[in-house]
Amino acid sequence: MRRRIGWLVAATTSAVILGFVIPLFLLVQTLAHERAVSSAQDDADDVALIVSGLHGDPGLADVVRTATASTFATTSVVTPRGDVLGDEVADLATDGDVLRAADGEAFTTTDDDGVTILTPVVTADGTYVVRARVGDDQLSSGVARAWIAIGLLGLALIVAAIVIADRFSRRISTPVTELADVALQLRDGELDVRAVPSGPPETVELADAFNQLADRINELLVAERAAVGDLSHRLRTPVTALRLDAEAVADPEVGGRLQEHVANLQRTVDAIVRDARRPVRHTLRAGCDARAVVADRMAFWSALAEDQGRPVDLRLTEGPAPVAVDAADLTDVLDVLVDNVFAHTPESAAITVSVDALDGQVLIAVADTGPGIRPPAEAGQRPGSTGLGLQIARRTVAAIGGTIDIASGAGTTVTLRLPVAQHATA
Repeated sequence: MRRRIGWLVAATTSAVILGFVIPLFLLVQTLAHERAVSSAQDDADDVALIVSGLHGDPGLADVVRTATASTFATTSVVTPRGDVLGDEVADLATDGDVLRAADGEAFTTTDDDGVTILTPVVTADGTYVVRARVGDDQLSSGVARAWIAIGLLGLALIVAAIVIADRFSRRISTPVTELADVALQLRDGELDVRAVPSGPPETVELADAFNQLADRINELLVAERAAVGDLSHRLRTPVTALRLDAEAVADPEVGGRLQEHVANLQRTVDAIVRDARRPVRHTLRAGCDARAVVADRMAFWSALAEDQGRPVDLRLTEGPAPVAVDAADLTDVLDVLVDNVFAHTPESAAITVSVDALDGQVLIAVADTGPGIRPPAEAGQRPGSTGLGLQIARRTVAAIGGTIDIASGAGTTVTLRLPVAQHATA
């Protein structure tokens, strides 16, 4: 925006200045020409006055020589006998314009080299002709300097206009840029940030509207979390009743299926409530050491694996593996993946968790030797699972620019690809 305003002002100012400068250039040239011609005319009149007063005097030549030595124009006097007094000019006595002036006509001629003024002085001794000539360099004397001064002044005005436009455009664009930064922070989960109203009235009004929107978002989130919390309490009682009824079924096979369905329902409800109540985190600067988080969670799950007699293989990187995701989010995703293995594979199925760093990404793989999951057409669900936990994990990872890949065959491998964080904290 600032650059566009600067170019617009520069173009507009340049057009206006050129509209004044070009006529001013022509005016300066015309004034210089008229000044030179006027000076030459004055010189011719002064010498003609001397000639009219001293004609026939023997000292006329010396007086004319002294007078023409200080004139602006090249001034000469042709006597009736054809002698040239003052500035010497070759073949002046036979010049056609001089002969024409000798007949008593005063006139001015202009050619490519300059301007010539001829003034006849009629005396008792005959007609004297005063010739004053200014060359082209005298006609344009001082024009170049004046043009340079005018051009520099115009350039200074353009630069001043651009500087002033930059100040005004900065006053307009800076609040908009700051508002965009605040919007990005709000997008990344920093719900407490607010814009500082500044700049023109329009940007102040925009900042106020943005702050009201942010407040409204906070209010809606608070109301949603309150509603979800109330939902979790309301669902707990009927789910508990279903579990008790399933345990009271006399047929062991039917009772086992019912208990399995109730367990799936409980896990689904817990996943929905946990995801809905999970606070929005600052993903822009959040980060953690994936190696430390994986090691901590596998230490937690190792107790259950030991009870089941399930083989567990943990493979970690030698050094830290910083990722651009909050530690609590990564813990939730890992718990979903590992819980799926424990809930939907036989106790004899081995589980392998590995952490690798490759090409600016950290790869976390959770593999098992169970029966595998359903085809992708069925949303990658394991038998007896709704697939909700995996969808929640996928959404969490996608929020920070990562991906989840699922490969199923003789077992299942779920691979997390997470962007590396330069400054991650656990």
